[in-house]
Amino acid sequence: MILEKYKFNYFFNLNINKAIIIFLHGFMGNINEFDEAIKLLAEDFSYLILDLPGHGETEVVGGDEYYGMETTAQAIINLLDELKIDKCHLIGYSMGGRLGLYLTLNFPERFIKVVLESASPGLATKAERLERVRRDAQIARKLSRSIIQTDFDAFLSNWYNQPIFGYIKNHPEYDRMVESRLQNNPQELDKSLRFMGTGCQPSLWEKLQLNIIPILLLVGEYDQKFISINTEIAKICEFVQIKIISNAGHNIHFENTLAFVENIKSFLSAAN
Repeated sequence: MILEKYKFNYFFNLNINKAIIIFLHGFMGNINEFDEAIKLLAEDFSYLILDLPGHGETEVVGGDEYYGMETTAQAIINLLDELKIDKCHLIGYSMGGRLGLYLTLNFPERFIKVVLESASPGLATKAERLERVRRDAQIARKLSRSIIQTDFDAFLSNWYNQPIFGYIKNHPEYDRMVESRLQNNPQELDKSLRFMGTGCQPSLWEKLQLNIIPILLLVGEYDQKFISINTEIAKICEFVQIKIISNAGHNIHFENTLAFVENIKSFLSAAN
């Protein structure tokens, strides 16, 4: 079984009277990514959180190909089987949202409702994917050379200068978030980027029209790139609604936790 290629670091909080949510963090995140949101959701939901391959304390014991999306997705399904979770809700952020969309479209029988925060279906054309692979390889090389913490600090500072993150550096908890990111191993992040980056993942654009699961797309008002992407998703994909969250860029659950949680509660509790 493919799960044997991974040693997942995970935590499963189970209450048989509460629906289960699996949370999938973003690139450079870890098992604690959604802590603040989970505090506000735990009264109503059970949850499964984990470190994705290349992050936190999860170990990949197979080859580098096991950092990829297809194998990671199958391993997560196997983990759900092992934990006897037949169906659950899913919440995924950024990289975790891309993985979450792959899971939703390929294993729809396992999910009730899905929330995708700042996610995408990948890149539509081979030329776009090749260019992104080239760019991600450059970023990965910078990560792999981050032997000392000051190098990793500099990498993170540049990363959060990207326009999609809006004003995240002004957030009072920004330094705490960066400290959490620094707990990752740059050499492992390198592998995650090279094997599960946007350029490497299978394009999901053509599969969107086959979706049968209710999906909520969340995007921050300062993240114009992903507003555009998610608007296109909503045009193609059935059973989808999109919400633009104020006072947030790409990382909504960090910048505007209350709005993030309110939208999730409303969506997951709705009858449809």
